[in-house]
Amino acid sequence: MELLDPLALARWQFGLTTVYHYLFVPFTIGMVVVVAIFQTIWTRTADVKWLHLTRLFGKIFLINFAMGVVTGIVQEFQFGMNWSDYSRFVGDVFGAPLAFEGLLAFFFEATFIGLWIFGWNKLPPKIHLLTIWATAVGSVLSAYFILAANSFMQNPVGYEINEVTGRAELVDFLALMTNPVALRAFPHTIFGAFMFAAGIIIAVSAYHLKHGNHTAAFRSSLKFGLWGMLVAVAGTVLTGDQLGLVMVETQPMKMAAAEALFNSACGANASFSIFTLGTPDGSSELFSVRVPYLLSFLSTHTFDGCVEGIRDLNAEYGVRFADTGLTDFSPILWVTYWAFRWMIGLGMAHALVAVVGLWITRKNAKPVQKWMWNIAIFSAPLSLLASLVGWVFTEMGRQPWLVFGLMTTQDGVSPNVSGVEVLISLIAFTAIYAALAVVEFGLIIKAAKTGIDDTEQPVDDKPLASVVY
Repeated sequence: MELLDPLALARWQFGLTTVYHYLFVPFTIGMVVVVAIFQTIWTRTADVKWLHLTRLFGKIFLINFAMGVVTGIVQEFQFGMNWSDYSRFVGDVFGAPLAFEGLLAFFFEATFIGLWIFGWNKLPPKIHLLTIWATAVGSVLSAYFILAANSFMQNPVGYEINEVTGRAELVDFLALMTNPVALRAFPHTIFGAFMFAAGIIIAVSAYHLKHGNHTAAFRSSLKFGLWGMLVAVAGTVLTGDQLGLVMVETQPMKMAAAEALFNSACGANASFSIFTLGTPDGSSELFSVRVPYLLSFLSTHTFDGCVEGIRDLNAEYGVRFADTGLTDFSPILWVTYWAFRWMIGLGMAHALVAVVGLWITRKNAKPVQKWMWNIAIFSAPLSLLASLVGWVFTEMGRQPWLVFGLMTTQDGVSPNVSGVEVLISLIAFTAIYAALAVVEFGLIIKAAKTGIDDTEQPVDDKPLASVVY
């Protein structure tokens, strides 16, 4: 590979900016729902601690929302900068859900978030509450449109190839929006976002309980976060199982790469390895810890089902996609293998924090030690990291395809953009994003540590609308 290979650099740039943008996506989706729930409880009970929690986590949500908007706009511009051949080929299809995301979901979200910010003390309580729920609906809709666009890359549906222009054209919008991959990836993504939001609530609550700040409020938010984490984990596992089934159906190579399974296997031989040491090319193992039948069950929901291996799939794809000139259709195996396991491991680690947290904070339990609070505090990013490596698995596992079965990644890059130009923009984006990350996380940490403002009280015993933002 050349040092200034435009394809490699374009992939690095898109990967880095995508991962960076994804730092803010689950945070925004999960936190806006949490804020809406807290405000609902405050409106119904008039218990001021829920007002304080609404304002605290609302501030954290707004800081993150602003950064997510900026990085999302840059993300979409890259399709024209570095991937113009891809944009020309699928623009008629890919552009439809992106247009709906921008013109419907995003503007819906942006309008109501403005009403929520400036509506304190101006809108009736229930109307003001509806604005934050409308913002949450906009965030969730936005996620679905983006996932529908991405799912076309995983499993292209609802299109036909125009023989004259050589482009994919949208012929069935409903099929595009009800892509089986999108229908299963959406709830999995949303529950993952709730996991991260619950992790932030746990961490912030633990920090203030460790320092003895506003214990009544933060005990309530801690319990909410701990139980919310377990519910979100259960949802993530169940939806992930369904996503795995459709992945086997539409992209069997991805499942084979997740296990680095070279030879097709059935039943007990289709085992799932918890840990493996192998040869550098991944074609054979030296040592592994395996669970018999588990890969078969994950792939087929039966204990005697068969899972296709990389060698058989390469032979099949070599005939089916002979016009690509490729002989190896497998992704980078060490990336897919370990990303799949880190995704599961990090998520389960955060679930364990929640289980232990509920046990040690139960009624009549011994006082919680400071080191226990520290574990809860520093566990905050576990769910985010699980989501990130899961996204890496999803995208890297699709390789060498940009659109599965239709366009390889090497065919989608801009032909007139040089490696030097991509490198310059890569360095510029990396430097700017690094600076923005320092500002973003600094503001969030400052807001989280500041905690509850005691001066925020209801006025004349009136509910939500009396409180000035």
